[in-house]
Amino acid sequence: MATSRPAGRLPARALGYLESRKNLAGSACGLAGLALTLAGAAGAYWPVVIAGLYGAGALIAPPERAAVPLFPGTAEQLGAVREDLGRLRDYVAEVELPPAAGGKLGEVLDVYAALLEPGWVTDALAADPDAVHALSRAVRLDVPECVDTYNRTRWWTRLTPGGESPERHLERQLSVLFDEAERLTAGLQDREARRQQTHTAYLEERGRS
Repeated sequence: MATSRPAGRLPARALGYLESRKNLAGSACGLAGLALTLAGAAGAYWPVVIAGLYGAGALIAPPERAAVPLFPGTAEQLGAVREDLGRLRDYVAEVELPPAAGGKLGEVLDVYAALLEPGWVTDALAADPDAVHALSRAVRLDVPECVDTYNRTRWWTRLTPGGESPERHLERQLSVLFDEAERLTAGLQDREARRQQTHTAYLEERGRS
């Protein structure tokens, strides 16, 4: 089976070369050599002339350029995160959470939903790759990990009570995530405010001139 792979790739490579710039340029030069032969200018060395012109054309042809891979744009990334947030809401709805933690988690998810609302809000978010990364990480990793570890630890605590309660840990984790979401929102708001101030300064400067 190992010897069949190169044989299988050979036709594809040959077909690729036939369509390549080098072959097309070489063929064009070879046709020019054939025209010289038909005109009687190549003499008895016409095969060498045609082959030489083909080789010269193949050498001077620009190299093939590999196609640049297409990756999803920021808008598509945020659309995927928005769908993941919907699945996250469905997941946490099935987990029994203490009232305090459940309320804080609802606040966190509401902030995420507001940031992912289609329109100018996501346009502002898309302009900040770090903010997009932070929000994606929170939705896809941080919140699910908080809820899952709470759910698991709570079961073990029922068998061996004692120590700091899983509920307290969950509340602390969600408080950190809420503060992080507020800082992210404040950063976006500050950038929009600076944009407005810059436009005001531009208009005032234009008015003075």
